[in-house]
Amino acid sequence: MTGNISPTGESVPRRRRADAQRNIDSLLDAAKTVFGSSGVDAPAKEITDLAGVGVGTLYRHFPQRSDLVKAVFRHEVDACADAAGPLAAEHEPGTALEKWLHRYTQFIAAKRGLASALHSGDPAFDELPDYFMARLGPALDSLLNAAADDGEVRADIGSRDLLNAVASLCMTDADEPAAYSQRMIGVIIDGLRYGAAANQSRS
Repeated sequence: MTGNISPTGESVPRRRRADAQRNIDSLLDAAKTVFGSSGVDAPAKEITDLAGVGVGTLYRHFPQRSDLVKAVFRHEVDACADAAGPLAAEHEPGTALEKWLHRYTQFIAAKRGLASALHSGDPAFDELPDYFMARLGPALDSLLNAAADDGEVRADIGSRDLLNAVASLCMTDADEPAAYSQRMIGVIIDGLRYGAAANQSRS
């Protein structure tokens, strides 16, 4: 089986590229888990053992630890942003928004494991806040606008405010952070719905 042509002019098997992508995906998932439990300075072998690959594979794809941290962050941002479309297709606007906000709290949990690196002042991470907003802002805006048009939520809350509010509420040291985050999302959803019907009737 042949695929693309390599820089040397040789045919590159598609299977090799598929295997490489699987290795990358396994490393990103493993790194997210390890960073959450052991921090971003966890030994490389802890990550590769969980991913089921060799240490050489890790360094081939991510030569520096900052490369891996950035890739995990972007991977989680992309997964969260990409969830908006399917949710909007499968649910009513208000439900889709609520489910996406719950999905966003999962990203916040992953981000907590990256916090020490992301806030270290390392210039390697300078572009990540813009990436965060460029991907998540439009995804949330689409859900907010649809829910507001349907009269499910108030129309005076923007995606940036809501992303920051949820993140602030869910970054906690509580004994059960997942349960705490779910409760906080419930409070936020109630706030978004407050006055929504009245606002729509005046429009």
